[in-house]
Amino acid sequence: MLMSASPTPPTEMDMDRAWTLHPQVSVRPETFGALLYHFGTRRLSFLKDRRLLAVVEALAAAPSARAACAAVGVQDADVDRFRRAMTVLVQSSMLVERTPTS
Repeated sequence: MLMSASPTPPTEMDMDRAWTLHPQVSVRPETFGALLYHFGTRRLSFLKDRRLLAVVEALAAAPSARAACAAVGVQDADVDRFRRAMTVLVQSSMLVERTPTS
């Protein structure tokens, strides 16, 4: 699996594309959700929703972010809220787009 080599991250998450955690991101589950630490940028992000953590963890195996949401039981009415939260993670390089291996 190759990561997108775009020098600037996208400004919006496309829910119909495949995403994954950046390889330099470590996830530490917590009672409130999780801490994400990016070793490359030295940024720390807080996930304040355990369902968001479940979606982020499901991204690696899902064909799209929308499919990851569905896989963990996110209702259609809540998908836009999750998209906005994941957009922030994309903008901070915590999540990167997956591209097919050549």
